[in-house]
Amino acid sequence: MLHRYLVATERWSLSQNGGQSSFSDLMNYSETLTSLTQASAFDLYRLRAAIDRVLDQPGWMAAVQSRLRIGQAIEYFEPQANRAFKGQLLEMRRKQAVVLDLETKKRWLISYAAINLDGADVEIREQPKQGLGRNSVVVGDVVGFLDRDQQQRSGRIVRLNDKTVTLLCNQQRWRVSYNLLHRVVESSASDGSLPELGVFEGQAEIVIEQDGHG
Repeated sequence: MLHRYLVATERWSLSQNGGQSSFSDLMNYSETLTSLTQASAFDLYRLRAAIDRVLDQPGWMAAVQSRLRIGQAIEYFEPQANRAFKGQLLEMRRKQAVVLDLETKKRWLISYAAINLDGADVEIREQPKQGLGRNSVVVGDVVGFLDRDQQQRSGRIVRLNDKTVTLLCNQQRWRVSYNLLHRVVESSASDGSLPELGVFEGQAEIVIEQDGHG
């Protein structure tokens, strides 16, 4: 399957129907990620080179720009938060767009490729053997875990790290391994003061540590 995506990327072309990508209709992010986890480091490197080259082609940018107008409500994907945000297009520059984030009221300079014009489902549904997957959680999610004393805790994700998430739990910050996390039902979460819900089933090596940094 990885070979299929690589070939499709290399043979990319824009359809004549509104400048949309015909390949985008085939994309399923969860299936693609499953293929990537089975790939070698060279496979991933080769695929990234192909994707970077395709994104550098002016046709992609022109296709997106042709469907935008100043003041338009848009959705864009932010990699660090691993989630989509609602925004308003304020300015169209040659290679980037200036958007107003409707949640924070801040202005951001983003790539045109980050704009989700077709309303694609950006959620990736991983099924790890234990815990939650790195690509299946986003900043703002409420999750639970067991601390060193086997006490149930829950908190809101404020940062995604390589091997851990940073959680705000009752005004304290914790770093917790992804394989120790579980979903909780959010009922009264606000300002980091969260209900302690759910039960973590099974045992795992505890790699939780308090994080005193922002």
